[in-house]
Amino acid sequence: MTNTWQPESRSTLTVHSVSASELNVRLAQDIAQRLAAAIQARGFAVLSVSGGKSPVAFFQALRVIDIDWSRVRITLVDERCVPRIHPDSNALLVQTHLLQDLAANAQLVFMVSSATEPLDAPAALADAASAALTAAGTADVLVLGMGADGHTASLFPQAPNLADALDLRNTHACVAIELAHPPANAPYARITQTLAQIVSARHIVLPLTGADKLNTLQQAWPHATPALPISFVLQQTQTPVALWLAN
Repeated sequence: MTNTWQPESRSTLTVHSVSASELNVRLAQDIAQRLAAAIQARGFAVLSVSGGKSPVAFFQALRVIDIDWSRVRITLVDERCVPRIHPDSNALLVQTHLLQDLAANAQLVFMVSSATEPLDAPAALADAASAALTAAGTADVLVLGMGADGHTASLFPQAPNLADALDLRNTHACVAIELAHPPANAPYARITQTLAQIVSARHIVLPLTGADKLNTLQQAWPHATPALPISFVLQQTQTPVALWLAN
């Protein structure tokens, strides 16, 4: 049966419902305007982005919009513990699909700076990533994704240290996530921004497509639960969240 549920805007959460064909262009235009405003106000802008396949079309739409990309710092929401030139690196994904065309002059802030193995232990990588994120400055726009299991960033429901990563009193920008049973297509330890770091952004964006993710969103909508980490982003009222739904 088709899910006919549709979320409504509330408090600091705004819902945008657009056609699937328009989603990436509309989203890119909105974010570019926010980055341009940040550059005008502070001299630079910080954009924090997620990896995976979902944002590729959005990256391709954003990179051809004419703003002063030389004043944009791009950070990562999460990263796999692999060298930055590894095929499964989120940094390489961003370099390949976002730092092209007009956006080629943007500055990418790496979570894993090394291009070769062996890497430091995940905890040490997370400490270095925390320092790099802090130096980059507060994100003007932070773009999240969400899995059908309710994870966002690398805040997975089954992560052993999930409670620590979700604790808003956590002063670390990033933590290491080591799953007992990581996804088969990416069997690596992860570094992820903590919930506290995510909600320190000035504006959070969550684009979603597909019936399975709408079902997950409906489950996460009423209250925060560790079983669906995205729910903590949806329930907080510290930072505005724009939910972009493809209809």
